[in-house]
Amino acid sequence: MPSKRKTRSNASTAVAANSDSGSGSVRSCSRKSRKKTVVEGPAATAAAEEVALRQQQQTRVVDASVNGNADAANGSDDGEEEYSARFLGDPVLEEEAKRRWPKRYQGKTQTARSRSNSDEDVILQARRHYTQAEVDGMLLFKLYDDAHVKAAEGEDNYICKIVEMFEAVDGTLNFTAQWYYRAKDTVIKNLHNLIDPKRVFFSEIQDDNPLDCLLEKLNIYRLPLNVDLEAKKETIPTCNYYCDTFYQLPYSTFINLPSENKETVSETSSTISSEVDASGRSEVNSQHSEAVHHEENKEPEFSLLDLYCGCGAMSTGLCLGANLSGFNLVTRWAVDKNEHACESLKLNHPETEVRNEGAEDFLSLLKEWEKLCSYFSLIQNPVPHEQYVDLFKAEEDDDAGTDEENDEIEDEEVFEVSEVLAVCYGDPNAKKEEEKEKGLYFKVSWKGYASDADSWEPIKGLSNCKERIKVFVTRGFQSKILPLPGDVDVICGGPPCQGISGFNRFRNKLNPLDDEQNKQLIVYMDIVQYLQPKFSLMENVVDLVKFADGYLGRYALGRLLQMNYQSRMGIMAAGAYGLPQFRLRVFLWGAQPSQKLPQFPLPTHDVIVRGVIPLEFEICTVAYSEGQDVDLQSKLLLEDAISDLPPVANNEHRDEMPYGGPPRTEFQRLIRLSKSEMLGLPTSSKCSESTLYDHRPLKLNDDDYQRVCRIPKKKGGCFRDLPGVRVRPDNKVEWDPAVERQYLESGKPLVPDYAMTFVNGASSKPFARLWWDETVPTVVTRAEPHNQAIMHPEQDRVLTIRENARLQGFPDYYKLCGPIKQRYMQVGNAVAVPVARALGYTLGLAFQGSVTEGPLYNLPDKFPMLRERVSSVSTEENA
Repeated sequence: MPSKRKTRSNASTAVAANSDSGSGSVRSCSRKSRKKTVVEGPAATAAAEEVALRQQQQTRVVDASVNGNADAANGSDDGEEEYSARFLGDPVLEEEAKRRWPKRYQGKTQTARSRSNSDEDVILQARRHYTQAEVDGMLLFKLYDDAHVKAAEGEDNYICKIVEMFEAVDGTLNFTAQWYYRAKDTVIKNLHNLIDPKRVFFSEIQDDNPLDCLLEKLNIYRLPLNVDLEAKKETIPTCNYYCDTFYQLPYSTFINLPSENKETVSETSSTISSEVDASGRSEVNSQHSEAVHHEENKEPEFSLLDLYCGCGAMSTGLCLGANLSGFNLVTRWAVDKNEHACESLKLNHPETEVRNEGAEDFLSLLKEWEKLCSYFSLIQNPVPHEQYVDLFKAEEDDDAGTDEENDEIEDEEVFEVSEVLAVCYGDPNAKKEEEKEKGLYFKVSWKGYASDADSWEPIKGLSNCKERIKVFVTRGFQSKILPLPGDVDVICGGPPCQGISGFNRFRNKLNPLDDEQNKQLIVYMDIVQYLQPKFSLMENVVDLVKFADGYLGRYALGRLLQMNYQSRMGIMAAGAYGLPQFRLRVFLWGAQPSQKLPQFPLPTHDVIVRGVIPLEFEICTVAYSEGQDVDLQSKLLLEDAISDLPPVANNEHRDEMPYGGPPRTEFQRLIRLSKSEMLGLPTSSKCSESTLYDHRPLKLNDDDYQRVCRIPKKKGGCFRDLPGVRVRPDNKVEWDPAVERQYLESGKPLVPDYAMTFVNGASSKPFARLWWDETVPTVVTRAEPHNQAIMHPEQDRVLTIRENARLQGFPDYYKLCGPIKQRYMQVGNAVAVPVARALGYTLGLAFQGSVTEGPLYNLPDKFPMLRERVSSVSTEENA
């Protein structure tokens, strides 16, 4: 799309044009076509960004011509006075023109970077500026009009705002276009069907074009973003298009429209603000007023819902980071299908309502819960709830039964509900998902029976328990055991998309959303649409933007746009925020129009770069510009993270043990802090936690343990060092014919065949040791050494749960639940805590209206500044 905006004519040769007086408002062109150059993204200052932008750009052809004055200037002697385009009225006064468009009056042609999409823009010098023009003798255009611009045959005409009209020093007549994008021309591309075709997105991309490329004047209605879609539809009058969003190519950003100042729009190098609300200055003032009001009320609590929460790493980091910014964010609800992960989260966050269920059932439950709240008159805006009117009407009919019927009931054993205890959607007793009967189920206690008789019952079987259900719903409504629309401030989550995994040979490349394994992305967005949080933060693997031309990433952006949320995408490396692993992940911010769109925090640490980002999405990489002089903290290595942990054996079974020694590095000192110390809260203990949790490895079987014991304790040690293995010059392994194959006590070979054939013999990962001066590519979910480097440098075992947790940035106070393999899985699936913490910091700033301009934020020096906070708290306690 950006390339489609370039329509500059580099020649001043006249081309005669026939004006069709019989045509309608759109003129027909019969001029010689000219090939135009490509355009460059407005903020692409780094070489990598420029390459990425140019990959999504194409060259297009437009018709170009100049007026009769230019013909004369170039020696035309046809004697005719045909004007295909001309300016009307007096020119803008020279002094005012030089003030408003100083770049046009430098005395000679300038070459400089501008907000168009070419590497260098030739800045045409102007003879004079105008405010009105006529094309084909009948079409009148004024400065700041919106207009269609001629496109190549077969393409939709382009849409622009005319922000400048000038006669160049070479006599050509030109206008400067600031471009609107259709949805199909933005990053969402082939997912444009999610967006109303009349909706266009204003951009900061602009360039110069021949005046007669203008086709017709347009009526583009500008309005503020509104998540109330029905209300939005009612406000849009009859128009060609409507525009409520500003689009920026860097970080695939969609934000509120800037306030429109016609005299200054795009006339200087920084006239379009990147972060100005549609409502202008008053919105900023109201945000500050609200922040002051919050302080007066002693730090009110803001709520977070963690979907696909796992053991809670993402929400933990977000809350820690928000707290550092002065924003009290608390995880109120969390949802995951893994019961052990839910247990871990509940153990570390007892204040959280943790639900062990699928996200689809959770959404269905929320909808039914709102209907029940409406039925019992607990909410101000009722929703349809006829099924409950009909259901509980049965109770009234039963109460009106005959005496004979009542006598029969007395002869039977009656089970009376004592209390309703819990609610869920779908039969929790079903062993398989496909066997689960849908609908509301209540857990009830029975009068006269102990708690072991409590049972889950479908609501249709409790029609005569209206009062008991009402008590439960009322109490749950008051305590917010379930969120209603508008209750949630932040939703975060990483919907699993196994259908795009590189390990899946049957991936659906044509329509990934048809794959059941990718449906959770739809569910996540459906929950956001239903609950309408102020902010949303979605995380996923880089395959989200790699697989099938980034189909799922474009879908996620498109859904947020469809909901009228602001959005921004970034790709972040965990190692850049103080971890000894690389771990590249995609993050997608969403923000309601009334909020500031959070920025992405810039790296704090140097990092060893691994992996590949699709060229088109390289512009979403959260990083400093190439060549920028930045004082980053040194990259962290394995030794920095785990060298203080006590040695343990392959068969270690303890879940708790003493540290056995002091921390040796700054990372270790910070990771040992207690929860209170990390939150900057007063603590009764004068020192950090002294108990170490989960420092135990997956116990290897006897065969693997014997193999591991034979691996040399050196850098690069792996199965290739075992007898009988030979490395060829091409770095592939083969059997050494001079060495007899060795066997273990069990009779199995010392060097298994799968190690020799892994990656066609080119991999050194089987039974490989990590080393102290290395970083880990990515912490994995399986602690098995058969095809990955996961061996401790100097101990004959795999890395422990705690060592893996440290590589993910989990604080040492964070305990995990479940079988050993489940705990490894929880850690491996988690969002790196330091990354989430940095994102939480910028989220807190956005919530308080304190964001700076642009998509990136430079974190404070030595972030997260935990030592300073602990010292400050200690000083206050001693005082």
